[in-house]
Parts: sequence; structure tokens; C-alpha cells
Amino acid sequence: GHSGKQCVDCHLGTTSEASSDCISCHQTNYNEAENHLAQNYPFDCLQCHNTSNWEETTFDHNASNFPLTGAHIATECAACHTEGYTGTPTLCSACHTDNYNNTQNPSHTAAGISTDCETCHGTSAWAPSTFDHTATTGFELTNGHSGKQCVDCHLGTTTEASSDCISCHQTNYNEAKDHVLLSFPFDCLQCHNTSDWAEATFDHNTTNFPLTGAHVATECIACHADGYAGTTTLCSGCHLTDYNGTLNPNHLALGISINCEDCHTTNPGWEPALFPNHQDYYALNGAHLTVANDCFLCHAGDYNNTQNTCFACHTTDYNNTTNPAHAPAQFSTDCESCHTEIAWAPSTFDHDNQYFPIYSGEHQGEWTLCSECHTEPSNYSVFSCILCHEHNLTDMADEHSDVTDYVYNSTSCLACHPTGTASDD
Repeated sequence: GHSGKQCVDCHLGTTSEASSDCISCHQTNYNEAENHLAQNYPFDCLQCHNTSNWEETTFDHNASNFPLTGAHIATECAACHTEGYTGTPTLCSACHTDNYNNTQNPSHTAAGISTDCETCHGTSAWAPSTFDHTATTGFELTNGHSGKQCVDCHLGTTTEASSDCISCHQTNYNEAKDHVLLSFPFDCLQCHNTSDWAEATFDHNTTNFPLTGAHVATECIACHADGYAGTTTLCSGCHLTDYNGTLNPNHLALGISINCEDCHTTNPGWEPALFPNHQDYYALNGAHLTVANDCFLCHAGDYNNTQNTCFACHTTDYNNTTNPAHAPAQFSTDCESCHTEIAWAPSTFDHDNQYFPIYSGEHQGEWTLCSECHTEPSNYSVFSCILCHEHNLTDMADEHSDVTDYVYNSTSCLACHPTGTASDD
């Protein structure tokens, strides 16, 4: 359409510095065209016109900074360009403010939902929206949470809504039995679920105090009398009364540990108690270990006044022994002087080293019966030397004339002749 034109048609009075802008020649066309002035059409005519046919106009919106997709393609230009074409905002809210303000399910204004419509909506279809609460917020809406209005959880804004249960369920918490009184934790999911709020369950084994044995059937209030938060896991937290009230043995008097699990278990029950720290009071060794769990043998039911001497438990053994007869012979009641904890028999009695070398030296084979020396069967501490050795008083007095404090009796003989030889003197 530019061909065949006279120079003066475009060059008004001069051929230099003629503008190449369409509007420099087509200002009249622009002014007379429908809506161009009213709608503030751009002056770049080539956006819609061409030189072949001025009347047949086209506009490729996709060449702009707002490509048309979906439902936007069939939308009348005036629907978006109500105030002209230049400077038309590309924000969704510029056209969809009425949609935003009038939407009630959910109420966008009440919930403070973003005005960036494309966050939830697409151009193919305005509804249904495509907002993915789980992917966008990380908070999955399932079961009882599904179908809720945004405003139910987002009070006035959709930003920074707390994911803590208590932020929505404070009223439920306050009205639930014992929750406030016993300081139940605010993490509702410890007991409740989104499928059924009323059917509350609590897995105590997920805490740092798993329930075993008798603890499983114990009422919560028995341990959580002062609330649930900060409840001690120490045995004494619940069993201090049991500790203080136990008299056999008297735990306080004996200074027994308040760590109940040292001796007690939850399975099969509180009794019978073990006592693994018996060594702190009386070491159990040898044969004593075989009766370690039969406490009654030594304690006879009384744990406070049990003596720790051998004779206290072995009196019957002592009295019933006849070879030799301990009681009549007045043997020592210190059993360990002859017996050991490894085995009660045979005894470790060593006459030669402990008393007198009767089984060795000059006396070996010179006697048959203990009574040859031990003249009093009821008292083995009484013995006689002069009955075996045919020494008369006169001869012995002459023989010991140079011995100071010489006395003619068996005790004196042993004092001077402890090994039974003449050279002892």
C-alpha cells in the first residue's frame, strides 16, 4: 500500500528526517478508527495492520508479554482492556477482583487467600481450583480435616497458620476430661487421630518409659497425679511410700537404694524381690551362692537382725557333729577355722600346724585314740602329756632343776616343748 505514493504524502516539505513511525502518516486513520482514542490503542499500527490490506486487522496477543491461553483466548479485548491497551496490568487480580471478593467457598477475603489467582486456578477452567494443600503447605488434609473451610483454621489469613493441633483444638482440649487439670500435652496426635477424634489411644511405649508387667494395667492417674508433663521416670517417684513403709528389711535404716529396679521388677510383680547387691552387706561365695535365692535359709523371714557369723546359721551342724563331737569337746564356734565356703566337708582342721604335731615328728604312730591325750571328752582344750610319757615327779624335778619357774604339768610341758622334742627347751 506504500507503493505509488507521492513523496510529499510522507515527506511534508522536505525529504530529510521523515519519521518511519506509522502514526506520522496515519494519525488521521488512528483518530477516526473505532475506539482507538477511547481505548488508548498503541501507535504502532503494524501490531494490527499490514501494508497489503489496511482494513483487515489482526493482533497476535502471544507476541505481547501476556500470551493468551485457555479461556483467555475467546475473551473479548474490552473485558481486560477497559481503560485502554497500553499499560494494562498482567496481574490476575486486575480482572478477577470481583471473582475473588465474591467467592465464599472458601471465602477468599475472610481467609486472606493470595490474590495471585494462578496459585490455585488455571486458564483452562476457573473451577475446580488446583490448590494442593499438602504439596504447598506440608500439612495433609485427610479424614476429619478434609472438607474444612480455610477460615476454620486460618483465622484472617492463609499465611503462617500454625500446624500445631492445639491452635485449632484448644476448645476441645479445655473441655475434655482432666486435660487442663492434669496438664495433658498439647500434641493431640499422641492420643487422637484424624479418622476418629473420640477414639483416643496412647502408646506409652513410644515414650522414654515403656510399660511392662504390672505397669501395663496401672491407671494413668496412679503415676500422673500431678499431670502428664514432666512426670518423673524414677521408681521412687511413685514408690517412695512403699520404700519408706517397708520394714523387712527396713529400707531406710539399712540405707537401701531408692532405685527400686535394683531389687524389684514389673514382671512377674513387685514381689518376690531380688537382692543383687547382697555383696555390699555380706559376700556370698562358694556354697553360699547356691542358696543365694533361698533367703529364708539364713534370714528366716527377718532381714533386719540377721547375724553374719557362721555359727548363727550353722548352730545345728555344730551341735549334731559327733566325729568329733563339737559341742561336748567345746570346739570353737568360729566354723571357718576348720571349714570353708567352698565345701563344708572335709574340714580343713590341721592339728599339727594349729596346735601340736601329733601326726608327724616323734609322735607319729605313737598313739591310737584322741582320748590318750585329751582326757576330758567334753573339753578338748584339756590335754595331758605326762600320762603318755612315764615321767615321775621326782625324776622330772631333777631333770629341770636349772629351769626357772618349772612346773610339773602338761600345760608347762607344751609351753617349753611346742614341737614335742627335747631340744625345744
